[in-house]
Amino acid sequence: MKKNHWHTAGSKKRQAAYKYGYKSGLELTVAEQIKSNDYDVNYETETIHYTVPESKHKYTPDFVFTKKNGELMYIETKGRWTATDRKKMKHVLQCNPGIDLRIVFQNPNQKISKASKTTYEAYANKLGISKVAKKEIPTDWMAECLKPGEKPQDPKRFFV
Repeated sequence: MKKNHWHTAGSKKRQAAYKYGYKSGLELTVAEQIKSNDYDVNYETETIHYTVPESKHKYTPDFVFTKKNGELMYIETKGRWTATDRKKMKHVLQCNPGIDLRIVFQNPNQKISKASKTTYEAYANKLGISKVAKKEIPTDWMAECLKPGEKPQDPKRFFV
């Protein structure tokens, strides 16, 4: 994995994450969980195109799994979910209907701003992201996915 030089300071967990090519301690924690459950860690291996009106952009989800039906499951991890991040996610979902995008938040009950009563999870639900978790990928999400060497039952793939 390549080294990440986006950040140089922070907690020991974050520094360990950068050492292994992740951008946050939460990404490292989730990657370790994936590995400990005998799955391949597909970190930022896919790019999903989306369009902000009149301009084209790319979004790279943190983790990618192939589900047993052959479709892809994308997992994004978020400690902070800024207004810019939320806007990007809205555009990604609008440009990729049917995508299986799930989010693991550090704290899904965090408010989107000090002045708002809306939580990260409630906002994700409003965008159409119904699968939200706290701090780690739920085991039932992983159970939907292929382990190394397994073959999909009905190969399908979400192409962009």
